[in-house]
Amino acid sequence: MRPLEVRRLGVVPYAEALALQRALVEERKADRIPDVLLLLQHPPVITLGVKGDGGRGHVIATPAALAAQGVELHEAGRGGDVTYHGPGQIVGYPILDLKPDRQDVHRYVRDIEDVMIRVCAEFGVSAGRIAGLTGTWVGADKIGAIGVKISRWVTSHGFAFNVNTQLEHFQLIVPCGIEGHGVTSLQRLTGRPVDLEGVEALFVRHFSDVYGRTPVEAGSTS
Repeated sequence: MRPLEVRRLGVVPYAEALALQRALVEERKADRIPDVLLLLQHPPVITLGVKGDGGRGHVIATPAALAAQGVELHEAGRGGDVTYHGPGQIVGYPILDLKPDRQDVHRYVRDIEDVMIRVCAEFGVSAGRIAGLTGTWVGADKIGAIGVKISRWVTSHGFAFNVNTQLEHFQLIVPCGIEGHGVTSLQRLTGRPVDLEGVEALFVRHFSDVYGRTPVEAGSTS
């Protein structure tokens, strides 16, 4: 199986992570690095996609309110609508070359959902899909969001999974532009704070299994 270099980066500002992804995508396209999975957290930030107005119309809070709560606003350059990232949420950015056998965008997204469903099951949480919507859901509440970019079949951006996330911050937006649904987290569902490093390890295992990769830990900077 192909190697998957796993980098656990701790808390990384959004703009810094965006620049790192862009550099790694070019390195992967040139085949100078193997497939990479970045696992990290962001300081509080709202990110916009590329569809329509990117989700600006789904940002409820005013710029002044965002500034007062220390929440940044960034254009992400990925698919999907508006979303929130913050401490206690595991963000995964896979930099994968899908050639030659996984050149299917729909399958790629479904596989990410499958990874998050498997991680939920480790905590006795029954997660699944909602027809016509992207992401991983527990009932009518989203626990994991997905927004991807694929360039010459090399992936970037990825998923955000709520572990101990401050869910009140999602009230600043209409998450992913979807009305009538809420958000949840492992902490809310289990009734206790959950160890982030342990959840990261589960993501490494299940991501490697679903994508058929051999994980190689590159160490942590956190």
